[in-house]
Amino acid sequence: MEIANIHINTLKLHIVSFNVPYPADYGGVIDVYYRLKALAELGVEITLHCFAYGREESPQLERLCKKVYYYRRDMGLGKMLSSRPFIVASRDNRELLENLEKDDNPILLEGLHCCSMLEHLRYRSSRSIFVRMHNVEHDYYNSLAEAESNFFKRCYYRMDARKLERYEPVIINAAGVFAVTMADAAHFRALGCKNVILLPISHVNDEVVSKVGQGSYALYHADLSVTENIDAVKYLAHNVFQKSKCRFVVAGRRPSELVRDLLAKYDNVELVAQPDDETMQRLISDAQVSIMYTNQPTGLKIKLLNSLYACRHCLVNSNMVAGTKLGELCTVADTPESFCTALDELMSRPFTQQDIDSRKALLGDLYSNKANARIVLDCLRFAQK
Repeated sequence: MEIANIHINTLKLHIVSFNVPYPADYGGVIDVYYRLKALAELGVEITLHCFAYGREESPQLERLCKKVYYYRRDMGLGKMLSSRPFIVASRDNRELLENLEKDDNPILLEGLHCCSMLEHLRYRSSRSIFVRMHNVEHDYYNSLAEAESNFFKRCYYRMDARKLERYEPVIINAAGVFAVTMADAAHFRALGCKNVILLPISHVNDEVVSKVGQGSYALYHADLSVTENIDAVKYLAHNVFQKSKCRFVVAGRRPSELVRDLLAKYDNVELVAQPDDETMQRLISDAQVSIMYTNQPTGLKIKLLNSLYACRHCLVNSNMVAGTKLGELCTVADTPESFCTALDELMSRPFTQQDIDSRKALLGDLYSNKANARIVLDCLRFAQK
């Protein structure tokens, strides 16, 4: 949908979030928070509804929104045994429904997680309800199952992947579906959704701040307690770290004992555990190469965007850029041999102003928070005509 350069009158919007989106410190809530912030800055009057589990109520959200409601997520066994996916059943909340029924303002549901409200409200023809899909959930859960070593967790992921696939067609009833990647958009169109809009992820970055010149190390950064990222560290350790003479830095939150023990074997690898935001941004900015590897071609990885805005060269595998145009700005390698060869070449190649200009051109077109907030506004206004 083309971005209309329209005068923005006050538009009232309900946003239903799967979690409290502040602090914006992990993938899904980063997307929610910076989209919400951009919409508020464009003058949208937001009523935010969010499920509080493991996170505190936030004065920052209350400054951005007209009203913020917090709900308890029901994590009981009955929800686990529901025919609906657990992420959906545990957020089916009567108080939330009653609050949404107080007016006919449009609703943006963040994730399939919140779509029980679409079930309840879909027969109200005057109501515009949109869904932001953060990925194809059943593909994501199947990927989690493949990476999980614990038998019971693996069974849970498999079971809920099947439930998620059966439940997903509920989004056909939405006025529109916002997809995070081109591949996801194609999937939702094939599912039968009539109005699928590509809406790239919202994020903290406003401009490309990568440095010209050369750094002295290659960086891998991630939450080091997550199975997907632990698997990435294992792959890189066995296939890259031990075969290269480069200096490596691995940085991130909550490194598992497995990660600590594995990296301690390599003299050319430094582990930076629990870096604060300032330290992490410095590590990204000073690195010569940001290395990113994943087994899961699902959604869009926030760390990829952060690296493209702030690091020099980016070396990734195909799964990291699947369904996006961001591979144009990265070096892509899919075998241990090609990864090592590409790394050696990038470590010796200065990062130039031309490289920065290429990033600005592509990222400015697709990943501007304000431009993408206007896409949401255009869709809401069109649906209300």
